[in-house]
Amino acid sequence: MRGFLPIILCLSFTGLQAQNVTIQKVELAGEKIIVHYDLEDSNPNNEYKLDLYASRDNFTAPLTKVKGDVGPEVKPGVGRKIEWSIRDEYGSYKGRLALEIKGKVYVPFVKLQNFDTEKSYKRGKSYSMSWKPGNTNPINIELYKGGQRISGEMNQPNNGGHTFFVPAQSKPGSDYRIKITDTKNSDEVLYTSNFKVKPKVPLLVKVLPVVLVGGVVYALIGSGGGGGGGGDGAEEIPAPPAVPNN
Repeated sequence: MRGFLPIILCLSFTGLQAQNVTIQKVELAGEKIIVHYDLEDSNPNNEYKLDLYASRDNFTAPLTKVKGDVGPEVKPGVGRKIEWSIRDEYGSYKGRLALEIKGKVYVPFVKLQNFDTEKSYKRGKSYSMSWKPGNTNPINIELYKGGQRISGEMNQPNNGGHTFFVPAQSKPGSDYRIKITDTKNSDEVLYTSNFKVKPKVPLLVKVLPVVLVGGVVYALIGSGGGGGGGGDGAEEIPAPPAVPNN
């Protein structure tokens, strides 16, 4: 990144009260820019939605190649940092650049409460999920396998609870997740972590009766007196009894 000029850092927050933001340092680490900051709040239970912007587009769109303490659900605390991959975002950028952090108190439109992504969900069964609603807008609740939409319930009330059904034809796998969308604000989207879907009846249970029948057939055919006759372990079938002479 030769030719990259020093960064001018600007800080902007909107909609915040009783908070104190302190930028500790901004560092250039290889092809990444790291912004270190502290976020203090009189209410430690508050959460914030923070985005990083750059002067290249006049601070219009949030930068996307970022990670760390950025995006929704950022909690107050010290030692927070945002890591931006400038080359991934802009390529071989050269020149002067200003950064800006914009933020506001974050109130999620849904906050899941009891959805366990560590358990397995069975095909052909229904499961309940609950959340804390953040508004009254209708929501879409959809089941995805990877990037493929499997099923969904549209325009559901954001009332804190829903029963979703795993279709019986769903393929087993561990890359399932649920997508919840605010119908009046397409930017408000929540994905659960990936979870596993498995058959309603385990495969072993379906195969086991066949194995047992095969074992019984083998026992009937293969069992014998052990000692006799042919040297190859096969049992000879005895001849029918003679017909008596009258």
